[in-house]
Amino acid sequence: MIASDVDGTLLGPAEVVTDRTVSAVGRVQGDGVPFVLCTGRPPRWIAPIAQPLGLTGYAVCANGAVLLDIGADRVTAVHGELAPELLHDLASAMDKALPGCRLAAERIGTGEVDHDMRNFVIEPDYHNPWGNHEGRTTMRAEVLGHPAIKLLISHRELRSAEMAEAARAVFGTAVDVTYSSSGGLIEVSAHGITKATGLADLAERFSVPAEDVIAFGDMPNDVEMLTWAGHGVAMADGHPAVLEAADEVTGPAGEDGVAAVLERWF
Repeated sequence: MIASDVDGTLLGPAEVVTDRTVSAVGRVQGDGVPFVLCTGRPPRWIAPIAQPLGLTGYAVCANGAVLLDIGADRVTAVHGELAPELLHDLASAMDKALPGCRLAAERIGTGEVDHDMRNFVIEPDYHNPWGNHEGRTTMRAEVLGHPAIKLLISHRELRSAEMAEAARAVFGTAVDVTYSSSGGLIEVSAHGITKATGLADLAERFSVPAEDVIAFGDMPNDVEMLTWAGHGVAMADGHPAVLEAADEVTGPAGEDGVAAVLERWF
């Protein structure tokens, strides 16, 4: 089984899937090997990547909390929801640790994917480093008022690494904190829910042992997955923690680093 992160791994600065990557992934699937997207992205962001690659199998989304059947456009499993009481406690702690932070929540249930983004709610002045082009703006009470698979915390004046350090100091092991962008955004999920747990669940369904999985990634939310897989591959321009965790370092996404490794076997 091949598992790959999306942003910064399959997609380079141009944010497009290259012909070389399409060809390499096509050969993987042609040999009957599952190719799995493992991403922090929600299910509604998967189709633009899956379609050019010809993927109709599964994707591990929301950093391991969601299993998506791409072909059916259905969420088949959701793991580790954060209860409203916990969300309120987390928000209160962050207001003290990181004054000026803003919150968003991702809510997903099983069934057809909600492409209208009604399940992604943000409070006013929430900042998305990928662009503030989605999310339903509402009051904080609504953001925190329902179970969520992920709490997102943004701050316009801080970097993600320092935000994550502050959050971990406050939260301890109550939840897991990670990030997939350096631009002032951290992602909080239920303790123990990672890309590795989501991928392990899927690998078990396919009866594929961890040692037969090759995984690619570039950011801290990929570390557990690269460590769990039999062969973890980091992108050359990846975060230092990812480079340290990997068994191999390939070229950056902008130079088709994933394809370069896959071409050795397929």
